[in-house]
Amino acid sequence: MAKITLKNLRHSYLPNPKGREDFALKEIDLDWQDGGAYALLGPSGCGKSTLLNIISGLLHPSEGAILFDDKDVTHLPPDQRNIAQVFQFPVIYDTMTVYDNLAFPLRNRGVAAARVDERVREIAEMLEVTEMLGTRASHLSPDNKQKISMGRGLVRDDVNVVMFDEPLTVIDPHLKWKLRSKLKELHQRVKATMIYVTHDQTEALTFADQVVVMQDGEVVQIGTPVELFERPQHTFVGHFIGSPGMNVLPAAEDKGKVSLNGQAIAVEGKVMGAGGNIQLGIRPEFVSLSDAGLQARVRKVSDIGRHCVVEAMVGDTSIKAVVEGEVPPQGAEIHLAFRQDQTRLYRDGWLATEVTP
Repeated sequence: MAKITLKNLRHSYLPNPKGREDFALKEIDLDWQDGGAYALLGPSGCGKSTLLNIISGLLHPSEGAILFDDKDVTHLPPDQRNIAQVFQFPVIYDTMTVYDNLAFPLRNRGVAAARVDERVREIAEMLEVTEMLGTRASHLSPDNKQKISMGRGLVRDDVNVVMFDEPLTVIDPHLKWKLRSKLKELHQRVKATMIYVTHDQTEALTFADQVVVMQDGEVVQIGTPVELFERPQHTFVGHFIGSPGMNVLPAAEDKGKVSLNGQAIAVEGKVMGAGGNIQLGIRPEFVSLSDAGLQARVRKVSDIGRHCVVEAMVGDTSIKAVVEGEVPPQGAEIHLAFRQDQTRLYRDGWLATEVTP
């Protein structure tokens, strides 16, 4: 296991990058503690896999350094970094048994047979595949193949970090929750540093203690799942995380006073800074139907089981509210109220309200 530090890291796929837009990874500084569970979360093309490949040594960064336990490994090849990587598609040998697949990384390093057997059976028990040890891998279902691929990453004692690159992409949806739960359990048992790359917020938020949210090659926020949901530092985080995502609404601000569609809106705390593109952010869970407030017209009602999502129009602006119980019909005139302590002002995408303890 290892603490991982990324210092002033940048990467471009161009031979002579000139401007910021030429970099697939903008400047990144991160510290991941030994034994932590982390996720890299963001849409396709945001730089997640590039960053993972740089950490593993498959890609050399244009600038900056990678440290494992404060040792510079920037120029070390992958085989000297003691990293295990689990990919989208299971990396196993179909002609081998489950036992031999799990044993292969240890045998390849000359580990004694008794220790190989001990470790294989220990990992098989964790993965709940002990009864499959004698089965050829070609006969396994896709989810069990991915389990074995995970096991191959976990079986070594000398691994500094285990990295998962969208490992559940090819797994049937009804089986994903089982593997997500198993991954979380495995982390708690083996205490290895784990980094999980995904574009799926559910996977990231259920697996990781800390989530790194990326957009366009930048880290826009690092935090616990609760922090990302409750206090997004950037409108992208608010919109990307949550179902439905945060309402991000065009607004106006003058001397700390905020308005939406000409009506004053109370926001949390003190408004910081001046100028820029002003937006309000509030999650649908904190928008309610009321007897007063913003006048709106119901555009659509979506029943999603436990509650309904009411989409209403305030002028040309769409606002979503999560409503339990009776909901108004399409076309109804209603009023919307925002919970002040959850109503945030953003300036040029970044949080611009400050709350003092």
